Amino acid sequence: MFGSIQNLVLFKLGWLACILFAAAGEPALAILAVAFVVGIHLAKAPVPVKEALLLTCAGLIGLLWESFMVFTGLIEYAGVGTGAALAPYWIVAMWVLFATTINYGFRWIKRHWALASFFGAIGGPVAFIGGVAMGAAQFTDTPLALAVIGVGWAFLLPLLGLIADTIIDSEFLEPKSKNPEVRTAIDLPTHIEGARHHV
Repeated sequence: MFGSIQNLVLFKLGWLACILFAAAGEPALAILAVAFVVGIHLAKAPVPVKEALLLTCAGLIGLLWESFMVFTGLIEYAGVGTGAALAPYWIVAMWVLFATTINYGFRWIKRHWALASFFGAIGGPVAFIGGVAMGAAQFTDTPLALAVIGVGWAFLLPLLGLIADTIIDSEFLEPKSKNPEVRTAIDLPTHIEGARHHV
């Protein structure tokens, strides 16, 4: 099991590296930093395909949300010109990085939707304030930008938790036994499993 503390430490290190590289005008290195952490995460995940699907979903959500923020002009990211249609790929990678915590360090958000919403409303703006302070982005209208980010994350964080739970509960993505004759009680139909106990 991937320890929660280790998971959060790796996430924070990846976050700092990504922000610092992006602020320094090195987005490719920012991506490599995220890829390194994600690679470690997937290597330790019990079912890597499920984690990979969650990270992909988070990346797509991040692309849509951050591109919306760029479109509104409320946020200007380092290395992105005015009027850009899409958010920079390094900030999308940050969403993928954050998603590595959903089933581990921040797994509590899947049990407490109201708390997750509150955490998103506060944590989202705080994270952006940190990124702006480090030079990776800037606000064109700070109060409005923070308000929009807070409202957005209040909805998006519980959504990520719901997606994570849906993927985890999916039997379709469960690894199958290499020997088709070896099946567990979970795999057997109820009436067959019941009959076994009467034999």
